[in-house]
Amino acid sequence: MKLSAILGILAGSGLALLSWSQTWYSATLVDGAASGAAATLEVAGQAASPALSALALAGLALAGALTIAGPVIRIVLGLLAALLGGCIVLAASLAISDPVAAVSSAVAEATGVAGAESTAELVDEVVASPWPVVAVVGGLLVLAAGLAVVLTARAWPTSRRYGGGVRVASDDGAPVPASDRAVDAWDELSRGDDPTDSTDLADAEGPADGDDPPEATR
Repeated sequence: MKLSAILGILAGSGLALLSWSQTWYSATLVDGAASGAAATLEVAGQAASPALSALALAGLALAGALTIAGPVIRIVLGLLAALLGGCIVLAASLAISDPVAAVSSAVAEATGVAGAESTAELVDEVVASPWPVVAVVGGLLVLAAGLAVVLTARAWPTSRRYGGGVRVASDDGAPVPASDRAVDAWDELSRGDDPTDSTDLADAEGPADGDDPPEATR
C-alpha cells in the first residue's frame, strides 16, 4: 500500500503540473477589441490557474518526503497531501466554472484593457480544452492517495531507523523482501550508520549456516 499511495501522489501531482503547462482555453475576442493583436487567444493553464504549479510541485516534494518519514509524520504528510489534492481540485474547478474570468489576464495583456468586467465585455466566446478536467482528475488522485496514507500509514513496513535493526524477517517470521531491506539500509546510510555492520547483521540473521550455536554458560 505504501508504494501505491506514493505513486498516486506522484501521478496526480504530475498530471496537474502537465495540465498547467498546456492550453486550457481558446478565447475569441469581439471585433476590434484586439487592436492589431490576434482575435483568438490561446490561454494556457499558467494564466488560467496560476496557483496550480505551486500546488503540484508541493505534491511532488511531499511524495519524496513520505519515502523516509516515520509513522507519525506519515499521517501528517497524508493529511497535507489530501489538503493539496483538494486545493488542486478547487483551483482547476474555479477556472472551469468561470472560463471568462480565467482568460481575463490573457485578454488584458493582449488588449491593454484592465479590470475583470472590462475584459469580460471583450470576450465573444471561450472554448475549453480537456486539460482543466485533467487537472481536476490529478487533484482527486492526490486527495485519494493522501487519505490512503492516513488510513494505512501505521501498517507500512518499519525501517531500522524506527524499528531497531535491518529487518531480515518480519514479526511473524516471514522473510522481508530484498527491496524493503534495501530501504532499511538506505535509511541507515542517511543517518550516518553503516548498514553492513557485522554485529547488527549477525544479531538480525542469527548464526550462519554451518556454524555451531554458542555453548550455554555453565
